[in-house]
Amino acid sequence: MGTHAAYGTGQSTNGYVGALYARLEVGVPIFFVLSGFLLFRPWVRAAAHGTQPPSLSRYVFRRIRRIAPAYLVVVLIAYVLYQFRDAGPNPGHTWMGLLEHLTLTQIYAPVYFFVMHQGLTQTWSLAVELAFYAVLPLMAALLLTVLCKGVWRPGLLLAGLGCLAAVTPVWLWLQDFTDWLPSSAGMWLPAHLLYFVGGMVLAVLHVVEARVNLLIAGPLAVLTYLIVSTPIAGDVNTGEIALWQTLVKVALYATIACAVVAPLVLGGSDGFERLLNAAPIVWLGEISYEIFLLHVIMMEIVMASVLQWPVFTGSLPVIFMVTLVMTIPPAWLLHRWTGRWPGCDVVTVQRVLGTARLFLGIGRDPDASCLSQRRRDQTRSPTKGTDTT
Repeated sequence: MGTHAAYGTGQSTNGYVGALYARLEVGVPIFFVLSGFLLFRPWVRAAAHGTQPPSLSRYVFRRIRRIAPAYLVVVLIAYVLYQFRDAGPNPGHTWMGLLEHLTLTQIYAPVYFFVMHQGLTQTWSLAVELAFYAVLPLMAALLLTVLCKGVWRPGLLLAGLGCLAAVTPVWLWLQDFTDWLPSSAGMWLPAHLLYFVGGMVLAVLHVVEARVNLLIAGPLAVLTYLIVSTPIAGDVNTGEIALWQTLVKVALYATIACAVVAPLVLGGSDGFERLLNAAPIVWLGEISYEIFLLHVIMMEIVMASVLQWPVFTGSLPVIFMVTLVMTIPPAWLLHRWTGRWPGCDVVTVQRVLGTARLFLGIGRDPDASCLSQRRRDQTRSPTKGTDTT
C-alpha cells in the first residue's frame, strides 16, 4: 500500500526520498520468502523426521481455499464497480480481461500492461504465488526424493536449493539478451523464484535449529534497503534499468526479504516476537490478505471521489491512512463472509473426491482409508482415547 500511495501522490519521483518510497515494493519479495518458508517446511519436517510427506490433496485444497473465495469476489466487484467509474485508461476491463483475472493468468499476456485492470494491478503477485503453489510439490519431490534419495541430508538439500535459485538470474538474462520471451516474462515465477527459494532455505535452517539474531539481521535489512534505493538498482523515475542493475536489485531485495523474515522464524523469544503476537497485530494479520485485495480499489476511490485530488498530487501519509481506514471494514467483512462459505473445508472436499472416485471406479482416497481405519481401531479399543489428527 505504501508504494502505491507514493506513486499515486507523485512522491516516488522526489529524489532519493522518493526512491525510498518506491522501494517499498520489496514487500512483495518479503511475502514470497514467507510463502516459501511456510509451504516448504512441512516437506522438510517430514524428511527430517522420516514421516510421510504432506497429503497432496490437502495441500491443493488448502491453497485454493485460502486464496480463491475472497479473490473471486473482489475481481467480480472490480469489474462491476468500474462499469460505473471512469478513472482513466483501463485496458483490462473487457470480457477477456475478466476471464484472465478470474483464472490468474493475466500476467501471461505478451504485454501485461495492455491487459491489467486498474483496480487489480497488484494481483500480478498473486498470479506468481499461484504458480509457485503449482510447482512446489514437484520441486519438493525432486529435491527430497530424487536429489537426496529420501534421506535427510540438509547440506545436499541446501546445495540443490542453491542451484534452483540460479534459475532467476538465468531467466532474466534470457529475457534481456534473447527474443525468446515476451516482456511480461519478467513477472512470471522464474523471475521471482529466488525469493521463494530464500524462504525454502530458511525452512531447512529452521528444522536444523539454526538461529539468527535480530540485532544482526535488522541492521543488515536497513542498510541493504538504503543501498537498493540508490541508482545502483536502476532509476525509479524513468524505469530505465540495465541487466546488471536488475540482477543487483533482485539480489538486494532477496537479502532484505530474508533478513526481515529470518529473525521471525529463526530467532528466539524476544520483544520483537511479543510485539508481533500482540492482539491488534494478529487481528490485522488475519485480514491482511483481504486488505491487499481491496486497497487499490479503495485508494482510487479515496483519491478521485473522497479527497478529489488529481493523480500525482496530494499527501502520501493522508492517502495512506485514509485508504487504510476505509479498507479495513470491508476487508473484515470479506474475511468473515468468505471464511464461512460452506463446503470449502478439507474434509468436505475429500468426501466429494471420495464419492467421485467411487462412481468413477478409480479407488479410494488414501487419506480416507487411513481415517476409516483409525475409526475402526477406536471402535475396537475405546479406552485408547480419541484421535485428534
